[in-house]
Amino acid sequence: MSASTISVRVARKTVEATDICSFELVDPSGKPLPPFSAGSHVDVTLPGGITRQYSLCNDPCENHRYLIGVLKDAATRGGSKAMHERVNEGDVLEISVPKNHFALAHHATRSLLLAGGIGITPILCMAERLAIANSDFEMHYASRSRDRMAFHDRILTSAFASKVHLHFDDGPAEQKLRLDELLATPEEGVHLYVCGPKGFMDAVLGTARAKGWPESQLHYEFFAAAPVKSVDDESFQVKLASSGRIVVIAKDKSVTDALREAGVEIPTSCEQGVCGTCLTRVLEGEPDHKDLYLSPDEQAANEQFTPCCSRSKSPMLVLDL
Repeated sequence: MSASTISVRVARKTVEATDICSFELVDPSGKPLPPFSAGSHVDVTLPGGITRQYSLCNDPCENHRYLIGVLKDAATRGGSKAMHERVNEGDVLEISVPKNHFALAHHATRSLLLAGGIGITPILCMAERLAIANSDFEMHYASRSRDRMAFHDRILTSAFASKVHLHFDDGPAEQKLRLDELLATPEEGVHLYVCGPKGFMDAVLGTARAKGWPESQLHYEFFAAAPVKSVDDESFQVKLASSGRIVVIAKDKSVTDALREAGVEIPTSCEQGVCGTCLTRVLEGEPDHKDLYLSPDEQAANEQFTPCCSRSKSPMLVLDL
């Protein structure tokens, strides 16, 4: 166990909705846990050795526990299945200290929080924080149906319940989420936060950008990404700036895998381009960005890329390794 890793015990496992369980994690000896801020997540090492990221959804003021919510995804790569079927109350897990790539912009004059499905986890934490700070915000939570809406009762009995709008795909037309109306007029100081399934997030961000929302006012976090393959993918070379060593990246192999085989380790976690763990500085060359972590402006700058999934448009990339 490293300094950035801690052991936690599963104090409580609760069914929150259809296919969604929450896990309350505490220090095995009852000590306070490292602090976290709204939007934070932890990396959880699961039975079998795989690592997955889960957002913290309890009040950041709480230092005695972390609460995560996990959807048992039909398209699981093993993570959510392991959490639901192999992790039980009393088990001890290894997790990272909290990390935050989805922080609140504290200079915002107003916050608009949009959650789809399991994307409620970081959004709920944000709502708790904003309510305590007496900040101006509005939250919209969309779900396929009432039985799939996690933390429904907690939200409706919260101090900020009046700021929340619930939307159900199978509900009456008048309660559906209307993005064109909600995002019609971007305003200075109003920041948008969105998390949920990729289709939901694409719809929200696509609408906001079409309506002229500045990229600096858009905040988002993807949970997973489908592999992006292209018939145009070709082999290319990676040069390590520190040594001048050149490694060939085959067309069917990721940069991280090829470098690992060459004895060069880059830290990875999601391996889907959503968490930013492997983010690497690019010194020369043009990356072919396939991630969901960097913003469009950051991708256009071509100063860094995610080697777990992204490739190269140029014959060679020189990396700060």
